[in-house]
Amino acid sequence: MDRIDRDILRELQRDGRLSNQELAQRVGLTPSPCLRRVRQLEEDGVIEGYRAVVNPEAVGRGFEVLVSVEVRREREAVEAFEAALQDIPDVIEAYRLFGSPGCLLRIAVADLKAYERLWIEKLTTLVGVTEVNSQIIMKRVKAPAGLPVSG
Repeated sequence: MDRIDRDILRELQRDGRLSNQELAQRVGLTPSPCLRRVRQLEEDGVIEGYRAVVNPEAVGRGFEVLVSVEVRREREAVEAFEAALQDIPDVIEAYRLFGSPGCLLRIAVADLKAYERLWIEKLTTLVGVTEVNSQIIMKRVKAPAGLPVSG
């Protein structure tokens, strides 16, 4: 990966809707080689996809919670827990961690009442869960803006 590839990644992370023409101009290429490079980055798995960034408030999910979950440290329990998370749309991110807590979830729901319902009906009933701790997000200080592409 050279400087131009990194420039392409930086520009696409800033605005994934750039036309190939605009992207080529920004990185100092003509459109044809720029498109070849983008396609190669996609084929190599460097670019995994493109998404719209949605305002949580606009879609009724402005109440966000970070939830630490302890799961029994048994393979079957961990696998069942992770599989069950796939079926809960309110869980928008999930990470298995080393140490304690064993798992960190980011949840987006409408309000406190919706979170309480999720907590009671789903989170505490998942296979292997021994503890659930919630931290309500007061304010997003820094939003995800892509990965730094050095070089």
